[in-house]
Amino acid sequence: MKFSKPHHSVLAASLCSFFAVSINADPTDIGTRRELFVEDHLIESISGDARLQLHQPQPREIAIIHDEPWEGTASGYHSIFKDGNRYRMYYKSMHIDFPDGELRTDSHPRFCAYAESADGIVWEKPKLGLHEFAGSKANNIVMTSEAMNGLAIDAGHPAVFKDQNPDTPANARYKAIIRSREKNGLIVLASADGIHWKPHFNNLILRLKGAFDSQNLAFWDPTINRYRAYWRTSPEGIINDTEWKPKGPRSIRTGISSNLKEWERIEDLTYDDPTPQEMYTNGIFSYHRAPHILLGFPMRYIERENGPPMEALPDSENRALRAAAHPRYGHALSEGLLMASLDGSHFKRWNEAFLRPGPERPGTWHYGAPSIAWGLIETDTMLPRAGKELSLYSLEGYWHGKGSALRRYTLRLDGFVSASAGWNGGTLLTKPLVFDGSRLELNFSTSAAGSLRVEIQYGNGQPVPGFSIEDCPAYFGDSVARTIQWNTDAGLSEIAGQTVRIRFELKDADLYAFRFK
Repeated sequence: MKFSKPHHSVLAASLCSFFAVSINADPTDIGTRRELFVEDHLIESISGDARLQLHQPQPREIAIIHDEPWEGTASGYHSIFKDGNRYRMYYKSMHIDFPDGELRTDSHPRFCAYAESADGIVWEKPKLGLHEFAGSKANNIVMTSEAMNGLAIDAGHPAVFKDQNPDTPANARYKAIIRSREKNGLIVLASADGIHWKPHFNNLILRLKGAFDSQNLAFWDPTINRYRAYWRTSPEGIINDTEWKPKGPRSIRTGISSNLKEWERIEDLTYDDPTPQEMYTNGIFSYHRAPHILLGFPMRYIERENGPPMEALPDSENRALRAAAHPRYGHALSEGLLMASLDGSHFKRWNEAFLRPGPERPGTWHYGAPSIAWGLIETDTMLPRAGKELSLYSLEGYWHGKGSALRRYTLRLDGFVSASAGWNGGTLLTKPLVFDGSRLELNFSTSAAGSLRVEIQYGNGQPVPGFSIEDCPAYFGDSVARTIQWNTDAGLSEIAGQTVRIRFELKDADLYAFRFK
């Protein structure tokens, strides 16, 4: 067969394109892991009416109020996780008030307190009988700001986790990262039961590596089989022999370790969007349903000018009282962000708020709230037989009244971000990937008239026979685990291990996650 020159050029270009995709593309091996759209490492293109949509958690009930005499208005920095058949909560127990416009923090020392729950919804403060307060041990205090083995513990800056390192001994299964009161650095405490604590090392870690003046945390990352730490810093901080004085904007630093003692790869976080954002906390963790993805709920800190818009916010009298102690105490605002990473140091940060201050009411729209607790758990949905949902918790009433409070918020499983399309429809195409398994499972939602279809393509963009869009029925519904079937007798196992792309076609629909099984 002979080709004219134009046809020959088209064919040559097509062949070049085919081989470029086949040879130069470096497919991502996703195996059977669940993939979300919180960042775009697998996204080749989005077209039509489709987009990535950030979703906000929905407010539920107050989970706990910190109004005991040993707690107070500055209680916060919560750590929350599931442990067997119960849920654990640890938090800073502290009080701040403003008599005559002066900030006072001396009503009682800073403690770390403990609460627990059978369902993650109703929380109780057990009377542990460990530490005396006002002549009684009938309280839930688990750590005090008293010296341990010569270490100056600051129990008001706790981050507590259950260590998932398989080599961790039973007597150190629980860990706490605590700030030192005297020198610049962090202290690691260990416990066999999460209640009785002692120093894990008799020296500070990460000495002179940051400011540490918020919740500083660490955890075991099963993806790299190392510990990760994240802490508050300032790129322009000033260091001397004993302290770090933050000078520039608030930011986040990280490092990794095999033993929680010696640290390497210490670096500041970077972001897809370099727009400066001051982040007071970080709240980073390995997402349990997709452990290769690190999620963070940092608290964004914004200093606003005083004026009519500020004066129109709730609690104007209390705001003025706090501003008398320092302008930022009255005029700074905060809210929760979402960010995600695969390597732990470079993040996609969603600059739109993940958790806004919300409807104006007493105890809101002020410095310190909302601040999202460290940790995310699964709880039963409010709808009978609707399965599980994600619960996260956020502070309100900070520096107000008798004590701060923690409110529960909910989100569908994997429901942080979706590939979303409106009525006119749109598509999302993945980059080349390799998978294992014999079936495809989606977490998605449509309207009654909406739909979702899936096509599996070869690396050159041609549909795999039997797995084209035309071979896929239009799926509709709302499920976190729907198996997709095509009009073919062939199984996905026949193309597992090959380089493919996935094309999702959406109409009035949201796709939250997918995985092969």
